[in-house]
Amino acid sequence: MTFQILAYVTCGAACLLGFRFLFAGGGVLREWGLEPTAGALILFRRLGVIYLGLALAFFLGRNAAPSDFRSAMCLVVAGAVALLACLGLFEFLARRASAGIFRSIAGEAVLSAAFLWLWWAGP
Repeated sequence: MTFQILAYVTCGAACLLGFRFLFAGGGVLREWGLEPTAGALILFRRLGVIYLGLALAFFLGRNAAPSDFRSAMCLVVAGAVALLACLGLFEFLARRASAGIFRSIAGEAVLSAAFLWLWWAGP
């Protein structure tokens, strides 16, 4: 897998998440077994905008040549997404989220592994 392909995949996933969090955050919360409160929906809308910014960053950087910065981005994204997967698992095990969160955990684990593999493989 090349960085360009992974950038497109990340851009697409971040767009889907961004728009879903922005316009349908209540559905995500219900899937996770959580009550969609006003505070949670505010945070989800703000998170949606961050995901859209991340999507734009990967779309604009999809043709970046191998560099220390690109390698650092791969490592940082791999670590951040792995932490999201771990946090989702922790919340499930603590019984604060339902089994619906496993779709998110699986996607985050796969994305993290892809960025880690790309970083490990080098230019």
